[in-house]
Amino acid sequence: MATPSFKVTRISEGPVKPVGETPDHTLPLAWVDRYPTHRGLVESMHIFRSGADAAPGVIREALGKALTYFYPLSGRIVEQPEKKGCPAIRCTADGVYFAEAEAECSLEDVKFLERPLLLPKEDLVPYPAEDRWGVEPHNTIMMMQITKFTCGGFVMGLRFNHASADGMGAAQFVKAVGDMARGLPEPAVKPVWDREKFPNPSIKPGPLPELPVLALDYIVLDFPTGYIDGLKTQYKAHSGKFCSGFDVLTAKLWQCRTRALNLEPDATVKLCFFASVRHLLKLDAGYYGNSIFPVKMSGTSKQVLESSVMEVIDMIREAKQRMAVEFFQFAKEETQQDPFQMTFNYESVYVSDWSKLGFSDVDYGFGPPMFAGPLVNNDFIASVVILKAPLPLDGTRILASCVTKDHSDEFARGMKEDLP
Repeated sequence: MATPSFKVTRISEGPVKPVGETPDHTLPLAWVDRYPTHRGLVESMHIFRSGADAAPGVIREALGKALTYFYPLSGRIVEQPEKKGCPAIRCTADGVYFAEAEAECSLEDVKFLERPLLLPKEDLVPYPAEDRWGVEPHNTIMMMQITKFTCGGFVMGLRFNHASADGMGAAQFVKAVGDMARGLPEPAVKPVWDREKFPNPSIKPGPLPELPVLALDYIVLDFPTGYIDGLKTQYKAHSGKFCSGFDVLTAKLWQCRTRALNLEPDATVKLCFFASVRHLLKLDAGYYGNSIFPVKMSGTSKQVLESSVMEVIDMIREAKQRMAVEFFQFAKEETQQDPFQMTFNYESVYVSDWSKLGFSDVDYGFGPPMFAGPLVNNDFIASVVILKAPLPLDGTRILASCVTKDHSDEFARGMKEDLP
């Protein structure tokens, strides 16, 4: 049966500028902000069940107010001729590109945008022509679109440049827009720039990695809170220590994926994710720049498979503890190795945690979103996104693009085998 096609029409688009006066200057980016792979727009969707009629006007007005506080986000990324390789933000007050659109369907008609998407992602986030927005995508800081659906729900589609903020920082800004939309006189958490507080070692970023061509299957898995809590309780009995839900699910998926790949026992498998270093640097709560550092671990296929899930959690927690040491070695230039240099072969998997960034707490006056997460996974990195399950589900969702079709059934079976 043919998949139904639904039309989405943009009814207005253009820049939203700060409503107040803002400084006219250039601000430096931190070492981690300037990292080459961060220079690009990350796309996400935020689905709300109600508020469609009021949302475009309310959010547009609130966006202009929030940008007065987060004024660097209304500028653009520029190269500095006198500092080659050190891009900065030019605070031009050009604004954020904002579009309003209408879909000729309900959210239910498109299955609440569950995968596979029944609307092209190009209908949900702005892709303005050059005559409408002359800033190149890699130099654009942010774009936003509100798409109204016939059921009264709406989707906020966001494109946010990773060079300007990490996921927590982007969520901080979007929450500030929500604060202004609900009538607060100022953001609940005031932003600070402070990019000089992130270490600026002389370590040069390594060459951009070669990206493999991987035909990855897309798999969605939901885990109830009770199931996760049960594994956390088992870990407490195993080690006498606490672990997080992220630790539990990451250990399980690394082991299940390794089993599904059916590698030689001595084959090396790798796992990587990024952790916040805000606590290590004692950054202000309002800091919204990148403050992340990679956590890497590796082992043989045999080691991962012959360990219990509890022992794999031990490996993850030990890697987290090593991260602090490795970060300060980087900060003090006790190493010349680029810690952000990655390997993107099929034996490596990358995990991203969206569950605690703050996007699920955003409220424009219509209640929190039923879902907030990345619009699509990429097709060239074996990756997994962990995020809050969409309402009314209680628990955690995994969006996995980490195995090819040959291995997807075994991977999914392993992940589900002890679910209630």
